[in-house]
Amino acid sequence: MRPTIERTQRLRVTFAKGEEVKYISHLDLMRLWERALRRAQVPLLHSQGYNPRPKMSLAVPLAVGITGQRELLDVMIERPLAPLDFASALKRKLPAGITLVEVEEVYATLPALQTQVQGAEYLAIIAGTEEAQHIEARLESLLSSDHLPRQRRGKEYDLRPLIEDLWLEVDDEGQYTLGMRLLAGQEGAGRPDEVLQQLGLADGVKGITRTRILFSAAGET
Repeated sequence: MRPTIERTQRLRVTFAKGEEVKYISHLDLMRLWERALRRAQVPLLHSQGYNPRPKMSLAVPLAVGITGQRELLDVMIERPLAPLDFASALKRKLPAGITLVEVEEVYATLPALQTQVQGAEYLAIIAGTEEAQHIEARLESLLSSDHLPRQRRGKEYDLRPLIEDLWLEVDDEGQYTLGMRLLAGQEGAGRPDEVLQQLGLADGVKGITRTRILFSAAGET
């Protein structure tokens, strides 16, 4: 018998995607989660139709080569489970590089995560091959620009509306960290690699991490 809507549950999983798995694709990440959930014997809710699939979705795909500190996955299950029990069973089945941060129950009627995403924040570690003040000057110049025409997949677009803020941090050892708050718009989402290219810093990048996903008020977690 197919479960009734009253018995189903929506759990929101916050997880970190580390160095060990930063080069797997979005599709492979979803397969990884499906395997882990099945091995943890989570009663997944499936779609109807010729090829039923587990009802689970990521807030927004993470580009290959980028790590994430607080990635979000919504999972629909057939019957209620305590979030702590769900987390306990799942932790033992996750591979190296995927770390469970938090599990919480959310209303099943909330809008899909993907529809509420407004942007994301990133940190990029870059080689300190030039004076910080020179980089900061380029940041100020970029932020004061009205337009930043670029091409993506052969089509022109304006990068500037997708950049909300940029900042530079320098630690005691002289390591540079570039912070980026990038938005999602009609032309797509702002990408950290394109911002780094625009700033002339792409060749010195040591690593990029998405630190959090930004949501509209209705989609805040």
